[in-house]
Amino acid sequence: MSLPVNRFKQAIGSGQHQLGLWVSLAHAYSAEVVAGAGFDWLVFDTEHSPNDVPTVLGQLQAAAAYPVSCIVRPSWNDQVQQKRYLDIGAQTLLIPYVQTAQEAEQAVAGMRYPPHGVRGVGGTMRASGFGRMTDYARHCQEQLCLLVQIETLEGLNNLESIAAVDGVDGIFIGPADLSASLGHPGELQHPEVQKAIEDAIGRTRACGKAPGILTFDETLARRYMDLGSLFTAVGMDVAILARATEALANRFRLAAKQ
Repeated sequence: MSLPVNRFKQAIGSGQHQLGLWVSLAHAYSAEVVAGAGFDWLVFDTEHSPNDVPTVLGQLQAAAAYPVSCIVRPSWNDQVQQKRYLDIGAQTLLIPYVQTAQEAEQAVAGMRYPPHGVRGVGGTMRASGFGRMTDYARHCQEQLCLLVQIETLEGLNNLESIAAVDGVDGIFIGPADLSASLGHPGELQHPEVQKAIEDAIGRTRACGKAPGILTFDETLARRYMDLGSLFTAVGMDVAILARATEALANRFRLAAKQ
């Protein structure tokens, strides 16, 4: 049994843009629905959704039948969480709220086995094909991908040192928390916020790392892609469901009043 190739890692490493979708419904059935939609990658979010290891496992299993890469966002920069999500088969992790090179190094250590890191060694977990990949511990790092999330002014100020950490494959710009950190909470399109985002994308590319972002605004998404974003999430399952059902109900209620 061979180690699965991380297509997402290969793509961003070669400068090939990857189109993504945020997944927050926390259920395998809905994950399977969006897995076949045609995106290059999905994020199974555990920071701002009622997701945990068992539910993420079901989502990874449901998506496995489709040609889509799966990313897991733990709720914090926590090496125990990293170990658990890697063991159930996640190959790419997105670590939130990284503000310094030291915090990035901590995240890298959580991705690697000793002597290069602190990930605990398990012999029969899903990631190793339940022990069928006998060389998993030796070669898994080749296919693991680490994305760190910069979403504060401090993180922006330390972007170059964070990007320089060996083992960081990409930097995700978190626009919501960044807007709050810059003094404009909820104002994602504020000129100061947009300037910081655009600057961060360029600085990340200049460091030789892949920048990424999430936006529901199609015009902004295309703007970020033009600027060099290499992994761009353009929607979220919860938001799509909420807004589409609201629009459907409103159309019928308006028609009934006419």
